[in-house]
Amino acid sequence: MDNEHALSAGSSRRNLLKCLAWAGTGIAWTVAGGVPQGSEIGFGTAALAASRGFTFVQISDSHIGFKGAVNPMPDATLQQALDHIARLPLRPAMMIHTGDVSHLSKPVEFDAAQQILKGAGLDIHYIPGEHDVIGDDGKEFFARFGGMRRAPGGWYSWDQGGVHFVALVNVLGFKPATGGTLGAAQIEWLEKDLRPRSASTPIVVMAHVPLWPVYPPWGWATDDAAQALRSLKRFGSVTVLNGHIHQVVQKIEGNVSFRTALSTAFPQPAGGRGPGPGPMKVAADRLKALLGLRAVNYVPGVGVAETDITLA
Repeated sequence: MDNEHALSAGSSRRNLLKCLAWAGTGIAWTVAGGVPQGSEIGFGTAALAASRGFTFVQISDSHIGFKGAVNPMPDATLQQALDHIARLPLRPAMMIHTGDVSHLSKPVEFDAAQQILKGAGLDIHYIPGEHDVIGDDGKEFFARFGGMRRAPGGWYSWDQGGVHFVALVNVLGFKPATGGTLGAAQIEWLEKDLRPRSASTPIVVMAHVPLWPVYPPWGWATDDAAQALRSLKRFGSVTVLNGHIHQVVQKIEGNVSFRTALSTAFPQPAGGRGPGPGPMKVAADRLKALLGLRAVNYVPGVGVAETDITLA
């Protein structure tokens, strides 16, 4: 099984989770009572419609402006992801974008991304990737995508449908050899933000670089994530959604489910498979099977179901 280094050894249940996580498309994860269970179905539209739940979608790593041979038209594949979203059985309440909207932080790239993304007609919540903060520490990114009330460092939170969402920034000061960092100010803010919340409140955290060490030699880790995660351990259901590595990898620790996302632009190799991270050339007829998005359904009192959808 690929990337066994990314998943902790443990019980047979965890071994099952490891296999299902790498199955990719169509696997939904239901978190009920703090116990993750794999399913190929997830919550049906009838269950959602009968509840006070909602659906949201995650896209990541659009890299608008990328010119590599693996995908010379990332704007087209981003549009295809939005087309998939438009065909979902229930209209999402919102979209989250977990970073690397652009490839080189150029205004023309941000312009193109905004033009495409506004076509979704959805409320969109953004965080930056390291490609979005090149040269100006995210000044251009935050000017365009900082609509929500944010702390000075760009992080923020909001509540929707009984779920508390937290948007973290771990790419300022990103180093390829070590990965992301949150910093003391953001960790202190997170603790204060979570303090008034009941332990029964479902928490969804978004951050670009994984908050667990997927593969530190390639910068696929956040060096001070453990300090931040201490504030999340008391909650019964925590879902952490990351981008950055352009593939789906999952880890479960207690009531915390970590899950990385597919890119809409290009795939990357599994950690340690090759000389380093970067665009992975694949046959043209395989590309769309390695790109995609994620739909997340939330039903109060039941849990969260996540389904990864490829562009194939």
